[in-house]
Amino acid sequence: MKYSASKENHLKAIFHLQQEHGIVTTNALAAALSTRPASVTDMLKKLKEQKLLIYERYKGFKLSNEGRKAAVLVIRKHRLWEYFLVKKLQFGWDEVHEIAEELEHISSRKLIDRLDSFLGFPETDPHGDPIPDSQGRLQLRRQVSLADLPLNKIAQVSCIASQTSEMLEMLQYHHIRLGTRIEIRKRFPFDDSLEVKVGNRPPVTLSARVAKNVLVNDDEQATERR
Repeated sequence: MKYSASKENHLKAIFHLQQEHGIVTTNALAAALSTRPASVTDMLKKLKEQKLLIYERYKGFKLSNEGRKAAVLVIRKHRLWEYFLVKKLQFGWDEVHEIAEELEHISSRKLIDRLDSFLGFPETDPHGDPIPDSQGRLQLRRQVSLADLPLNKIAQVSCIASQTSEMLEMLQYHHIRLGTRIEIRKRFPFDDSLEVKVGNRPPVTLSARVAKNVLVNDDEQATERR
């Protein structure tokens, strides 16, 4: 079924919030979408009428099976377009989010499946987020934030949690990309900043905020499908 861009945006935001909190509140969704709670309430009523949401009295709401399928399809389209823009059109990883926000609302499943095939069925987007397959399955990986990595342990950057253009531009400046080998040499208790060795380059200092948003592969990396 085809949904409006507004409905798809709400479903996608609910999916991401649900991943973090399980049950989603109106205020949390309004904050995520930078809109008023009253506007969110109106949309939630419409999504509930279409059986895309399950409401739990006094708690909040979550996606129904149909709602989850619709949300995951939007995420699949978004991440495939980001991959295409970076790998085939040479956009920077800090330039593609807003363009993909527009392209994700193209409704043709046939186009998206052919795009997936053309790209060689990539498993992650340019920021390391998993790309759902055509059946809506997400490959999950065990990751830890750089902030939680032990001293002098080498790991590889596997995902960037905060994908603002400012964050990505700064990481690019420090030559931190997906697959980069990284190692914490020193922690500074004053502000929890880190001295970090990036590949074969001289060490750089990263703030605690940045370190929390750089995810690295866990030694005991495990994958699962759901």
